[in-house]
Amino acid sequence: MRIRKMLEPGILPTAWASSYFRESWLRARPLLGAVLATLLVPSPLIEPAQAQPATDSTVKPTPACASDDHRAFDFWIGVWDVTTAEQDEPAAENRISREHAGCVLREDYTTKGGYSGMSMSFYDAARKAWHQTWIGADGSALFLEGGPNDQGEMVLSNRNTPYYQEGTMINRITWTPHADGNVRQHWQASKDGGTTWTTIFDGLYVKSR
Repeated sequence: MRIRKMLEPGILPTAWASSYFRESWLRARPLLGAVLATLLVPSPLIEPAQAQPATDSTVKPTPACASDDHRAFDFWIGVWDVTTAEQDEPAAENRISREHAGCVLREDYTTKGGYSGMSMSFYDAARKAWHQTWIGADGSALFLEGGPNDQGEMVLSNRNTPYYQEGTMINRITWTPHADGNVRQHWQASKDGGTTWTTIFDGLYVKSR
């Protein structure tokens, strides 16, 4: 009976209780350390979160007209003195510039006699063809289509357009880049379906600046 009362809460002697709890703590401490170690060491079964690559807001998209096909007519870009085959001195000035993010080549042509005209040339990626629309100060219009040949010349003709009507005159213009940087523009026409050709214009382009 006396031992039972000593074990009741509040009756256990202080020295004995201190020894009892200290021994209990010493026995439990290794187990507690093992539990804490398990919690602190990451489990090999749990993969760490993958770091997300940083996004660079300064990266710009690829230009729409930057392919080799879009650049096939770049040899014509510049400010040119134009001399025809019949003359010794330049008869006109022609300015060819790349516009609208490189998607259009603009031509501004002016002769010393006061005639002027302009054209817009572009590569139609959907149809895989080059197109040129020319309009002169006299109201004459010309619609041409085609592309570069195996020699690197740009060859455009109205016969290639959806507007051409069989039996009408065929216009064909060839731009030939030379090794010295000059360009020849040769405009020919045929009234017999391409059997024979007549030269309408034959000009040499020499860069003035």
